Amino acid sequence: MSEPFVPIEDLAKHFTVSVSTVRAWVRQGHIPKDTYLKIGNTYRFNVTKVVDALSNTPKDEPEVPKPVEVPEPNAPVQLELVFNDPNEDM
Repeated sequence: MSEPFVPIEDLAKHFTVSVSTVRAWVRQGHIPKDTYLKIGNTYRFNVTKVVDALSNTPKDEPEVPKPVEVPEPNAPVQLELVFNDPNEDM
């Protein structure tokens, strides 16, 4: 037997968020259309499918910065000196 569809208030209580947050998730596509029914302005959600969809959504992973090369202690450092032509305006 299939799980019953519940009102938006019940889904909000399940996730401990406000009803407006659930509506935002629907609007933003975080909750897929195949996990709920919408008749007029009334939503009914399959909680198990919503939980599965939200837990399987890949998180935006922050980009890992590349490591900075640190010279060894006491390693020789090469400097480049640039001399400007004294007759040339800067």
